Amino acid sequence: MDTKALRQKILDLAIRGKLVPQDPNDEPASVLLGRIRQQKQQMVKEGKLKPKDIKNDSVIFVGEDNLHYEKFADGSVKCIEDEIPFELPDGWAWSRLGAVAEAIGDGDHQPPPQTSFGVPFLVISNVSGGRLSFENTRFVSKEYFSQLPETRKPRNGDLLFTVTGSYGIPVLIDSDDKFCFQRHIAIVRPCTISNRYLYVILGSSYVKSICDAKATGTAQKTVGLATLRELLIPVAPYKEQMQIYAQTQDALSIVDSVSSDKEDLLNIIESAKAKILDLAIRGQLVPQDPTDEPASVLLERIRAEKEELIKQGKIKRDKKESVIFRGEDNSYYLKTGELVESLEDWDFEELPGGWSVCCLGELCDYGNCTNIDTADIADSAWILDLEDIEKNSGIVLQKVRQGERNAGSTKHRFHKGQVLYSKLRPYLNKVVLADEDGYCTSEILPLEFEWNILPQYARYFLMSPTFLRYANKCSYGVKMPRLGTADGKKAIILVPPLEEQKRIVIAIEQTFSQLAFITENLS
Repeated sequence: MDTKALRQKILDLAIRGKLVPQDPNDEPASVLLGRIRQQKQQMVKEGKLKPKDIKNDSVIFVGEDNLHYEKFADGSVKCIEDEIPFELPDGWAWSRLGAVAEAIGDGDHQPPPQTSFGVPFLVISNVSGGRLSFENTRFVSKEYFSQLPETRKPRNGDLLFTVTGSYGIPVLIDSDDKFCFQRHIAIVRPCTISNRYLYVILGSSYVKSICDAKATGTAQKTVGLATLRELLIPVAPYKEQMQIYAQTQDALSIVDSVSSDKEDLLNIIESAKAKILDLAIRGQLVPQDPTDEPASVLLERIRAEKEELIKQGKIKRDKKESVIFRGEDNSYYLKTGELVESLEDWDFEELPGGWSVCCLGELCDYGNCTNIDTADIADSAWILDLEDIEKNSGIVLQKVRQGERNAGSTKHRFHKGQVLYSKLRPYLNKVVLADEDGYCTSEILPLEFEWNILPQYARYFLMSPTFLRYANKCSYGVKMPRLGTADGKKAIILVPPLEEQKRIVIAIEQTFSQLAFITENLS
């Protein structure tokens, strides 16, 4: 269920008069609009408004030809039928937003002097999500606040609306708290018309579409105040306005509940996937088979092959190679050169029968990559960047070719079947099993497991909570943490028998497929 779309559908039905039934006994909206005009004229006489504040107010009516016309203060009349976006129920009427508001203005265009305390000065982040937030707010002096015009001092009942960037949920002020705000926020002060009804209108996709179409600017799109004042709004009879707000809030509360439940379920699914991987790498996901060849035999074969390659001079012995051994206390230790470290932080219990433990560097040539200049890469070649990978799932969101990306800098070459591990910000858990040859950013390490253990099992191990904890602990850098090569090589990997690796991979993929089906049916 797309709850965002459902919210907008409810609001759009509301402003079209399709959410609550009409009562022919209700006072027509045209009478309400007439009262609003009288009220604003009286405010001019009392000095609460200036004549210029109402000079652009107009009256919209339906002529004898059943077309919509607009009459201006100077007596001129214009047909605006082509501006009318949709048909209204009987008893409703169209009006400009400026005609039903005492004032429409924005905040301070010059950054005011900041103080450590005083009156809060709000920015866009303080009014996002439809609620006022005074967390991490700036402050201005009381003297500065007192000198502001009244339209920049919000009152209980006013509406705030962001006019720069994205145009989302408006904010209905329901307190007497004193604050002021920046120019990227507009204030709408209703006159006689229900502020709660205007809240529904300003939150609709109808208003958002107009703002999107009429916003100007390059880096940040901004809606001008003139656009807001000229905004055509549907006006319901006053009694129906109150019913619309109440019905809308009831409906939206149900949507919010569904959205919250959906978010909770998605979090449960993510936790379940992490738990499944944790059980898998501890030998608790599938049963062991005593007839399987032990992992120790596999590791001895790997080590023997490596020794043979060293004798043949095809590779060199790594003087900093890490070796895992069991001490007299039956605990596991890691020896790198003369340095001996306890592995108690890895928090793995007694391994199942047939399982072994070794360093990641023993199973793959961790960090030893083939660098290729992009000038030597064909336009048809797959270029993998970090942004192409979904966090936590390792799903490739898009496959971009060199001709499309025109990537610069040196790339790492990889081939089909390699595990591609992102050493940058490892907490994002971006690990991919390559399904074709290609090239990747230098922040991704191609790891070759094919001749040692199943690459699918290795991928799931690198995505497990156990490995994530280690990678996050060993990462260096504050803003852009990375897992270093030395720490990557000596990372611990729990190795099941080869046949059990196959059973583990099948079990994980079947379970993940079921969870993916549930997730897809939530959207």
